[in-house]
Amino acid sequence: MEMWFDHTGADERGVHRKRGRPSSAEGALAIDLTPMLDVVMIMLIFFIVSGSFIKEIAIEVERKPTATSESGEAAENIVVQISATDEIWIKGRRIDARSVRANISRLKAESPKAAVVIKAHNKSTVNVLSAVVDSSREAGIYNVSLTTGN
Repeated sequence: MEMWFDHTGADERGVHRKRGRPSSAEGALAIDLTPMLDVVMIMLIFFIVSGSFIKEIAIEVERKPTATSESGEAAENIVVQISATDEIWIKGRRIDARSVRANISRLKAESPKAAVVIKAHNKSTVNVLSAVVDSSREAGIYNVSLTTGN
């Protein structure tokens, strides 16, 4: 039962109170969210206003034609595939790890501007990959790229 207390009277416990609503039985406090909303609105206005003053800087890049388009001949890349079981494949042929340098040297003689692209399986080991990279560098090709996948 909700009742209003008079400042001249006492409640059932004998406590004198001023006129007002009685507190809840649990004594829970009500949280006033108005100050928090004020702060959030001020921050929102600040970020909107400050965001309009940020000047974006862009750099224009002038692309030059590549060497392959200037010379007229396209350099075909040397693709070396490494399977999940560490087998090395070049141009559809399985190659022994000891003969990778010789095969890369032969393919480099056919197209001198070619780069080596290594397509390694995700489950292949690093030892075979490093052997192929070392063999390509021994063959004189230092432009080596790596792709991974299944």
